[in-house]
Amino acid sequence: MTRPPLKSRLRARLTRLLFDITVSAMWLGRRPAVASVRDAAIAGPGGPLRLRIYTPPGAGPFPVMVYLHGGGWVIGSLAAYDGLARDLCRDNACVVVAVDYRLAPEHRFPAATEDCLAALAWVHANCAALGGDPTRVVLAGDSAGGNLATVTAARARDDALPVAAQLLVYPVTGYHTPPTPSYAEPEKGRMLTRAQMVWFFEQYLASPAAAADPRACPLANADLGGMPPALVITAGRDPLRDEGAQYARAMAAAGVAVEHVHYGAEQHGFVGLSGPSRAHRRAMAAIHDWLARVLA
Repeated sequence: MTRPPLKSRLRARLTRLLFDITVSAMWLGRRPAVASVRDAAIAGPGGPLRLRIYTPPGAGPFPVMVYLHGGGWVIGSLAAYDGLARDLCRDNACVVVAVDYRLAPEHRFPAATEDCLAALAWVHANCAALGGDPTRVVLAGDSAGGNLATVTAARARDDALPVAAQLLVYPVTGYHTPPTPSYAEPEKGRMLTRAQMVWFFEQYLASPAAAADPRACPLANADLGGMPPALVITAGRDPLRDEGAQYARAMAAAGVAVEHVHYGAEQHGFVGLSGPSRAHRRAMAAIHDWLARVLA
């Protein structure tokens, strides 16, 4: 595989550092308490794959949420999403397994998808040791992580690997060309812009032609039947708004039980990147109610 240009690698590393510092500062002093947090390394497709495992108080077996962080497949880390992972663990009394999948441009598509599938397989093989219930495994992610969550759900379906539900928070499901109306709206002051998404895709995909692969863009998947129940969360001030809604409709048309919750006044990142804000708490309550119903 061709090594990405030095300029791209340096920009990615600097952007990762700034992102981690900024997001971690938003959660400073407000990280929810859980019973335990530990790091683990498993054998991944590209070498050791790091996981961070959050366990709630009480006696299991608990539901297990495999959480895939956002960041355009280029940025994001276990540290940046620690606050959100703790919230999901505490609020839903579930074991959360956060996955430190390989990032672009050093590791282009499909490296991240392979890591996520490997992490899910490991969770199933080690569910008892995690205090988890293998019949209540949830795939979850935001933005690019939402993309990876539903891509992994489709691959798990094909491999007969049980997934009880998929939580997709403003997921990337399409490609920016041709743009949806939400890509063309004024962007001043927004967390995510079209230019950023174009750059993320340039780092992630070796060529635009790869966008036709359903493992890259879920809207390209012609067979969504048999997918697990899904909660799709979208934000009004977000270039990904329309493709998230399109994907929710496509899954529903294929017979998937889908709930779509839209927060019209919010922008991309409001669930995981803004700290425990009022909008964040509203979304967390919606996630809790949905999970309680689909995992009952």
